[in-house]
Amino acid sequence: MDQHKMTKEEWENSIMTWWKEHRGMLREDAMMEYLKIAQDLEMYGVNYFEIRNKKGTELYLGVDALGLNIYEKDDQLTPKIGFPWSEIRNISFNDRKFIIKPIDKKAPDFVFFAPRVRINKRILALCMGNHELYMRRRKPDTIDVQQMKAQAREEKLAKQQQREKLQYEIAARERAEKKQQEYEDRIKAMQEEMERSQANLMEAQEMIRRLEEQLKQLQAAKEELEKRQNELQAMMERLEESKNMEAAERQKLEDEIRAKQAEVSRIQEEVEAKDNETKRLQEEVEAARRKEEELRLQQMANATRGHLEENEHNEDDETVNGDVSRDLNTDENIIDPIEDRRTLAERNERLQDQLQALKKDLAQSRDETKETAMDKIHRENVRQGRDKYKTLREIRKGNTKRRVDQFENM
Repeated sequence: MDQHKMTKEEWENSIMTWWKEHRGMLREDAMMEYLKIAQDLEMYGVNYFEIRNKKGTELYLGVDALGLNIYEKDDQLTPKIGFPWSEIRNISFNDRKFIIKPIDKKAPDFVFFAPRVRINKRILALCMGNHELYMRRRKPDTIDVQQMKAQAREEKLAKQQQREKLQYEIAARERAEKKQQEYEDRIKAMQEEMERSQANLMEAQEMIRRLEEQLKQLQAAKEELEKRQNELQAMMERLEESKNMEAAERQKLEDEIRAKQAEVSRIQEEVEAKDNETKRLQEEVEAARRKEEELRLQQMANATRGHLEENEHNEDDETVNGDVSRDLNTDENIIDPIEDRRTLAERNERLQDQLQALKKDLAQSRDETKETAMDKIHRENVRQGRDKYKTLREIRKGNTKRRVDQFENM
């Protein structure tokens, strides 16, 4: 973790995100999936021991479930020589000298030296245990093992059924909660819509009131205009009839007529202005009515759609004197599993994409100053397209004699 520039909170958030992707997985299944990925790592299950060949070259011996591998001193990731358990007939040691006899009797013994006798004891014990398990995994199961596996399958099936039932109940509850939330959201939206409609209605009523008032004012203005026009007409008639009037009286009448004409013009302009205002208010009222009708139709459509959705939801390791030797059971019919082995990521495209995305995210926060020699070796292996099983297939090529000779020449 110290190789990445991430805070504790950032690590926690990332881990929570990855955890959510496996929600509902049983603890046993999660552990198994983890081990399936971990077993594809180069150092998984490998016990390393410092050894020397006959030339005295310092090397590492790696013991794991698939066989014995030889590593250079500065690289515990990439083995150089490999011997699968299916090629080994006998293992023994005398003091610090360890001897491995291959099944191929034409091949020389594979001999190396450990720093201390107790290390050879540990190597012998590990070899015996791993070889026994290697052979056991490739032989038919005994009656007892078959019964235990059948019982385990039944227990797993029962857990799976219980898990599916629980997941179904969780999903049903989530659906119910989602539906309830949808109903609440819909009711809230309808209430808000009703409030907007009520506000629009009050606004429309206010417009109508103003329009009615404006119509009254317009009617009064028209009546006033008509009255003034009548008065003007009467005055014009008087003017026409008063040809014999005195000049002063005639001048006074003409002034009154002009004043009356001005008043009539003013009132006429007011009537026209009120008429235009009335038309504008009428248009606003009509627009408000159209909007109100559209909202009413929309509410009806939403109510119908909600009813249909509801119906659809309802339907659905002292010393030792003398030699210590152990023969290993062999079977010529057993094929080295490495030949057809591929990493889980290679077999699962979705997992491969997820691991690539994770690597990409972690690469962005990597602190290059804290990179180790192992990191550099791993990066180079990835660049060259190597993985654990490709490397093992490569180092096990050729006969046993060639690989023993290669070990002696290291």
